Amino acid sequence: MGRFNEHHSFLARLHLDLIDNHTHAIAELTARIEVVMEPFRCARDLIVTIPGISTSVADVIIAETGGDMSRFPSAGHLASWAGTCPGSNESAGRVKSTHTRPGNPYLKGALGIAAMSVSRTKNTYFAAKFRRIASHRGPIKAIVAVEHAMLIAVWNMLTAGTFYCDPGGEFFTNLNPDRAKNRAIDQLRKMGYAVTIEPLEAAG
Repeated sequence: MGRFNEHHSFLARLHLDLIDNHTHAIAELTARIEVVMEPFRCARDLIVTIPGISTSVADVIIAETGGDMSRFPSAGHLASWAGTCPGSNESAGRVKSTHTRPGNPYLKGALGIAAMSVSRTKNTYFAAKFRRIASHRGPIKAIVAVEHAMLIAVWNMLTAGTFYCDPGGEFFTNLNPDRAKNRAIDQLRKMGYAVTIEPLEAAG
């Protein structure tokens, strides 16, 4: 059996005191954040309606952009400034690099958390976008694409003063139903099924 002596008790109390001090400091900082965020409460209330964006992520977006979209001539300017637009170095028709340009690291980090969170949701536009891009370009590029789409939404929402309206998880299917149908048929055929389809009207 282990032994817990006076020295161990001293160390345990020291660590517990540190935890208490840090907890108190976090509580004070959280309260202070609420005070300084009060002028931006309306902007925060709009931003958190975007799936995947928590209050803390919204706070980072506001802190790093100032919550003022008039600083950015367009949504694309905001996305580029934040570093969510893929760079392109093309010569003679050959793309040499598609790395994202350097941007605001704090905003980029917060958006990454939000994008990863929303990628696991169901029946949302951002989750559908993530799956669609990840299937042929990989998850990292899909995350960047979702970050970009989120910032586009933020710019438009704060500019117009409107809440987020999700296009839905079936957005891309409804956008190009023939492509979705052909992809589904191709997947079934690769699994060894002979596929015959007919419209529901004809089947009835």
